[in-house]
Amino acid sequence: MKIHEMTLWNSPFQSIASGEKTIELRLYDEKRKQITVGDRIHFQNADNPAEEMMVEVVSLHLFDSFASLYAHLPLEKCGYTKEELPDASPSDMDAYYPKEKQAMFGVIGIEVKRIDTPFRQQ
Repeated sequence: MKIHEMTLWNSPFQSIASGEKTIELRLYDEKRKQITVGDRIHFQNADNPAEEMMVEVVSLHLFDSFASLYAHLPLEKCGYTKEELPDASPSDMDAYYPKEKQAMFGVIGIEVKRIDTPFRQQ
């Protein structure tokens, strides 16, 4: 089991902390290719670095594009509220990841569950 380091803006951080969001969307770049089921991710809140949490990776969902990912995964588990679902679009991810990089690496939905194990640097 490995521990991976990632940061999240406050809104998605709080959504994962509350258990509402269970799938984190990222590029399937070199860093994410190191993640396997059973690994842990230490998330730090980018807006408040004192806030951190540990999650366990329970499943990995690989896709060639966010369009394909959005068609197959439950978006309410990816951070959208019920009110936002009608307007949810794969192009929402373009603000975070340029289309060229999406095409180069593919994308991943990292399904996680929160665990209350204290974080320790290893």
